[in-house]
Amino acid sequence: MASKFFININFPFKNSNDGFFLDLNSDPNAAIKADLMHLILTRKGQRLYNPDFGTDLLRFIFQPNDDMTLSEIKSEIKTVVKRYLPNLTINEITVTETEESEYAAVINIDYTITDGVFQTADFVTVKL
Repeated sequence: MASKFFININFPFKNSNDGFFLDLNSDPNAAIKADLMHLILTRKGQRLYNPDFGTDLLRFIFQPNDDMTLSEIKSEIKTVVKRYLPNLTINEITVTETEESEYAAVINIDYTITDGVFQTADFVTVKL
């Protein structure tokens, strides 16, 4: 029996059924999606020895949902993804207001993963 090849930690964090401390990804597309979520939801300065890893999205909490704030959110995500996930191309980022609160937003990121000659399109949705 061949051993399974694991790429990274799954998102969201959960216990492993294979005896590991955390659940791990073996699917490359799921690994990229997990990397993207970990990158977006990690605060800058939170990662030891890599203080620039992550985003400053938490600074937008309780900011008004105007065009300036929404464009800053998009810019923050594009900049960080370009730096830390070079094989991921962002096709579109949509930031919309929620009906629940004037201070909340939903971020939808459509992206393409380029792996050599192969490309795979996917999306993630984050509620901020």
